[in-house]
Amino acid sequence: MKKTIITTLFILLYLLSANSNAEVKPIFEGNVDAKIKLIVFESLTCSHCANFHKNIYPNLKEDFIEKGHVYIEFRNFPLDIASLNASKIAHCKNDGNSEILHYLFNNQRKWIKGNSIDELNKNIKNFIEKSNFNLDPDQCLNNKQVEDHILEDRIEGAKKFKIEATPTLIINGEKFENPSNYKKLKKYLEKLI
Repeated sequence: MKKTIITTLFILLYLLSANSNAEVKPIFEGNVDAKIKLIVFESLTCSHCANFHKNIYPNLKEDFIEKGHVYIEFRNFPLDIASLNASKIAHCKNDGNSEILHYLFNNQRKWIKGNSIDELNKNIKNFIEKSNFNLDPDQCLNNKQVEDHILEDRIEGAKKFKIEATPTLIINGEKFENPSNYKKLKKYLEKLI
């Protein structure tokens, strides 16, 4: 009996440590082997980023991502603590799925309220608890591994790509200017296919 309990405890400890060391997956869409690799550095409190998700992304998805021409990765470039915390929620399931990220951007005005970080956190917690995502916002916000991943994205964006504003698009390693103009983006991507 003691041997079974001890074995079970070791197995549980192993599973817990394996889970805590699991890599944080990037949020992405599309064919990993696509010819065009697009990285979007964004901040969840940025209105221009929300505009990108509402007005540019749907066309990009239909014209390029769904057709297998573009692999898109959504990287974190939080501009404030509220954005950092919202990014933690977007990454909380750690499955690479972009559904929560799009949900937060598409409803940005509903949760981005408050005069202090405590009010902002309360609002995003209430907002996400009313969703169908079945997340524990406190668990998401207290995830140090996800927080480190988000901050590493931001550091890489600043160092490697000299990012100063969001959203910033990196297409096959090169910065693309004017991410809010879909006609220019479409024309540029069509040349790369």
